[in-house]
Amino acid sequence: MINSEMKKTARVNSLFDAEKAPISRASRPLSEPPPILRDLKGHSDYLDSPLVCLTFDDGPDPLYTPLILDLLDRQQTSATFFVLGEAALRYPHLVELIVSAGHSLGAHTHSHYYPWMISSARARSEVSLCTAAIAQITGKQPRWFRPPYGHIRRAMIERASQEKMTTVLWNHSIVDWGPRATDKGIAQRLEEADSGDIVLMHDGARHHNRPDITARQLPAFLRSLTERGILPVSLDQVIC
Repeated sequence: MINSEMKKTARVNSLFDAEKAPISRASRPLSEPPPILRDLKGHSDYLDSPLVCLTFDDGPDPLYTPLILDLLDRQQTSATFFVLGEAALRYPHLVELIVSAGHSLGAHTHSHYYPWMISSARARSEVSLCTAAIAQITGKQPRWFRPPYGHIRRAMIERASQEKMTTVLWNHSIVDWGPRATDKGIAQRLEEADSGDIVLMHDGARHHNRPDITARQLPAFLRSLTERGILPVSLDQVIC
């Protein structure tokens, strides 16, 4: 078991060393920045059906990810989870649980550094390390990438595109972090979500996130979507 874990760690760590090598012709920066998905408008295969995409960042979290997965399962709801590579390696069973429950999986970098506070080489490595961690656990490359804090760093989105991922932001945040993360505030912002939105939430409790409040308000929100005739979907369900 120890030897196996050492081999896994070596595989991921080797990506840091790879960043020191010259960029090959095939991986040179693209002439035009890759497109960025910000909402579902114009991207749905469901034509005129009212849809909303629920996304969760910063997990997997040993306490809140299973809780949120359970709440989604009770309402037969699909979502997309943007995971951190280091958290995925720490809790691989939770990554497997997300996938087995039928949700989409995306990369959210390895360590959640501010994109503008690291070198271009490290920015690319943060993407590749997370992708490698997800592939190591699931056997598949993720299709989706979201930069930390929604800050666009060209080196990151180009590396994501080279690794066949689409960069996904959001157009509606419930702000479940910091001083505005109150039950009343989160409930109100959830109710303001509308068809075509990509909604940002958090299942990871890092720093000032409040996934406990999000989980508490989620059941009422999911019921209200049903009452309004809006179907929650994952990215994999609506974008080919």
